[in-house]
Amino acid sequence: MKRFLLFFLCFQLVKSSTLCYAQKIDVYSRPLQSERSRDYDAIHYKVKLWFDEDRKVFRGENTVTLSPFKDEFTRCVLDAETFTVISVLDENGQSLEFEQPPHQLIVHPARSYQYEDSLSFTVFYSTEKRTFDSDKSRRSKRSPGIFFADESPRHPRIIEAISWPIGARHWYPCYDHPNDKTTQEMILTVRSEYKALSNGRLLSMTEDKKNKTKTYHWLLDRPHSTYLSMFVAGPYEVIEDSLNSLPIHYWVYKRDVKDALRSFHKTPEIIVFFNREFGYQYPWAKYDQVIQPGFGGGMECTSATLIGESTIHDARAEQDFPSHGLVAHEAAHQWWGDLVTLRDWGHTWINESFGTYSEYLYTKHDLGGDEGAVNLLNKKNAYLNEAHNRYIRPIVFHRWDSPGNNFDSHTYPKGAVVIQMMQWILGEAPFLKAMSHFLHKHEFQPADTDDFLTVVKEATGQNMDWFFDQWLLKPGHPIFDVKYSWNPGTKHVNMRIAQVQDTSERIPVFKTPVVIGIVTPEGKTSRKVWLKEPVEEFHFKCDERPLLVRFDEGNYLLKEWTFEKSVDELLYQLKHDDVIGRMWAASELGKFPHDSRVTEGLQQSARDDPFWSVRRDAVFALGGFQEKKFVGFLRQRAEDRHSKVRTAALSVLGDLKRADLIPFYEERFEKEDSYVAQAEALRAIGKSGEKSSEGFLKRASELKSPRNIVKRAADWALKQLDK
Repeated sequence: MKRFLLFFLCFQLVKSSTLCYAQKIDVYSRPLQSERSRDYDAIHYKVKLWFDEDRKVFRGENTVTLSPFKDEFTRCVLDAETFTVISVLDENGQSLEFEQPPHQLIVHPARSYQYEDSLSFTVFYSTEKRTFDSDKSRRSKRSPGIFFADESPRHPRIIEAISWPIGARHWYPCYDHPNDKTTQEMILTVRSEYKALSNGRLLSMTEDKKNKTKTYHWLLDRPHSTYLSMFVAGPYEVIEDSLNSLPIHYWVYKRDVKDALRSFHKTPEIIVFFNREFGYQYPWAKYDQVIQPGFGGGMECTSATLIGESTIHDARAEQDFPSHGLVAHEAAHQWWGDLVTLRDWGHTWINESFGTYSEYLYTKHDLGGDEGAVNLLNKKNAYLNEAHNRYIRPIVFHRWDSPGNNFDSHTYPKGAVVIQMMQWILGEAPFLKAMSHFLHKHEFQPADTDDFLTVVKEATGQNMDWFFDQWLLKPGHPIFDVKYSWNPGTKHVNMRIAQVQDTSERIPVFKTPVVIGIVTPEGKTSRKVWLKEPVEEFHFKCDERPLLVRFDEGNYLLKEWTFEKSVDELLYQLKHDDVIGRMWAASELGKFPHDSRVTEGLQQSARDDPFWSVRRDAVFALGGFQEKKFVGFLRQRAEDRHSKVRTAALSVLGDLKRADLIPFYEERFEKEDSYVAQAEALRAIGKSGEKSSEGFLKRASELKSPRNIVKRAADWALKQLDK
């Protein structure tokens, strides 16, 4: 499938230091933003909502409790959009004057209030009928407000509210910026056959049989930011689970009950793991995960995560579309983002880098070190792809047109890799102590990058200013040109390491440790050295010619590099290195198509390596030779025990564009138990360009599959036949 090909291309990209940054988007032309100032501290919101689904209308009340930050407080400005304010009443039920200019509600209290006084008032509001797109073109995760999802073949009627990033203002008047936190109540009146969910714990559910409605009263008694507020209502089935006294629930459509636990059953284990890893017990009254239509990925609302409906899948899809990484990522946000929240949108890494890092941690814990290493490499490559094809920027970045601009591959995967490097440099125990200290010190508060830097000093005694400066406050990454030789006279390995990145574009020369591994017939030695200059030379005692010299043993650094090696050394590395080194060696050996030792070594690796990603990359390397003599071998690899290897073999066979292989592709499609490999078999048929395959492809397009992957592949293949 395309995503596996993209991984291979990205892996090739990592090796090259000659590629330049495309910088197709000038992120520095975006407006400079700053943290918002405020005149008051919002303390509590009590929101009541009623809905007319047929007209797609809602009306609401919000009782706002706040405390001024200044004396002579006579004017309260709230964020308010979409709805029309009808009236505002004070605590005694007396009308207050108000204005509703674009994007705001301005309330004039009846008297002047002083610094740290408390006041409250209730806003009454409603909406007119709105026009909604069809499900096919509905909003992404990042579109905020209340939505009325019509019934479809995939899902029932649903009402939902999403507040990320500045969307709470679309369904209740509030101070809508993450640097303020409030407690809240949500009182939702819905039709009697619905269940309604919001943040916090359920205080009550009352039924009005005359009007055929139920009213759900939810309370979040610990403060959070408005963008984390949510509700959903619909004919959900609620699967109950728990972790000791912590209620854990999975809200799913009735049709998905039989498959839901496949996606969610590891949730209690994930929370146990993060409790231990973060040194802070899960902070909320319960944890719900609720399926949403027209939604990709997840959104970590406090105590209630929204999950896209495509997360639930059948047993066949588990090998290619497991949900546990997503579930772990969103669960981690209950600490990183919800408990402690970015103070302003320039500090997105506090939320998303830690969420992505936590997903890597759980993958490593759950599936083992090799899967964790490949997961981390995927993150490096996702960032490098963005750096080469879109732009580079600092992770901490205060220029954007909208907050969503910063939720990219710099914030998610690059930030995760940077955190892992920080953990390596500080050491596991000190870093865990720093995470725990940060969460305890800033619990239920907003925080920024300086706060984290201070916590590292307090918890570990280490000044990491230099690390934060180059990895978080400056753009880019090091590009290394590595060379070595062995001197039999002095019995030394002489190594030259140059940083060749273009430093004219704000990119620094990086200060970093790196581990050099040297393997001889007598064994392996590892030396940690520090790089600080554009060019460094090191000399390591080595009595015999090395079998392997490894740069960045442990694969800690976010980097690109060139490291030319002999065929003999690469073949040794292909058999004996760790999983990332073996993958790299397979890729490098693709440069030697006419060496029989290489083709034999790659075939052995593609057949016998114990880990799937090495077998896959060996298949890709062989495919790059475009040799007919490997067709039989690649057909065998199309029956590998791992679907990603089978997919790779079908991909490279398809690139040969041989019509005589179409019967084989059709056979693989019929026998394959992986949707992704089935899709690749169809793509291979399309590449072959035989019009006689049209009927088979049309029949294949009718097969239901996760995310319509099989139909999309069949449709693509049909288009190739018309070229």
